Amino acid sequence: MNHYLRNKRAILLFVSPACLLFTVMVFYPILCVILKSFTNWDGLNQSDFIGLKNYTALFQDPIFYTAVKNGLIFAGVILVVQISVATVLALSMLDTDLRLKRFLRISYFIPVVLSVTVVCQLWLSLLNADYGMFNKIFEFMGLSYRQNWLSGENTAIFAVIASNAWQYMGYHFILLLTAARSVPEQYFEAARIDGCSKWTAHLRITIPLMQESYKFCIVLAVTGGLNAFSNMYIMTKGGPGTATYTLTYLMQRSAFKIGEYGYGCATAVVLLLECLFAAMVVNRFVARETVTY
Repeated sequence: MNHYLRNKRAILLFVSPACLLFTVMVFYPILCVILKSFTNWDGLNQSDFIGLKNYTALFQDPIFYTAVKNGLIFAGVILVVQISVATVLALSMLDTDLRLKRFLRISYFIPVVLSVTVVCQLWLSLLNADYGMFNKIFEFMGLSYRQNWLSGENTAIFAVIASNAWQYMGYHFILLLTAARSVPEQYFEAARIDGCSKWTAHLRITIPLMQESYKFCIVLAVTGGLNAFSNMYIMTKGGPGTATYTLTYLMQRSAFKIGEYGYGCATAVVLLLECLFAAMVVNRFVARETVTY
């Protein structure tokens, strides 16, 4: 093995295809977006270099700050909801007395494999102001409370977030369940001997030893929230007004609806920096030491 590790040509040979693919599919497009963000370009004709004017206009646009705020709300809510619910479900699956484990695992993961269009149409029906299930529940309980969930400026973003949180919670559930099952059983045996309950053992042993998986889940949840697009595009079209705009929706609107590709590229660069900063913060403060057992 050491002979192959010292062979620089062999290393270069095996690494080159992956580096080439990464350069063509990721690095080069990002570089093109950065360069185009400094131009006035309609996507078809020759672009004109305008310096930082796109960024100046972006930071003076009130919709930009609405989009940033919505992205942060989206990321924060799905981070808390998805990971907390996934943690409870994953730890409950470790209970050897729990029946129907296979059925529950499949049930929790089914939304992940569904098309986002199907999920959004399902939630549009649930949230419908006239015949939606949520309003019908209030009616069944004898309450006069009614809510047009997707038409209210304060409720629309949370209604959209709910559909995304429900769909991808199962993905975090599988990751955390796999991590929880990898914890050695002798730790739990020692905890039981010391008189710990199951949930106390999970709180003191299982969860701390899952920190590497939590780091990965947090990065996925935060960057997924900041990049949210499909749910609001299908369910609200960014409305009411700009209440459900995110940076991805602003980018799509700028580039493909009003033909300001340079402005859209500037929005994409800001989004990229936002996601990189979020990932750096998570890597800095979560699971800073590798857990071995």
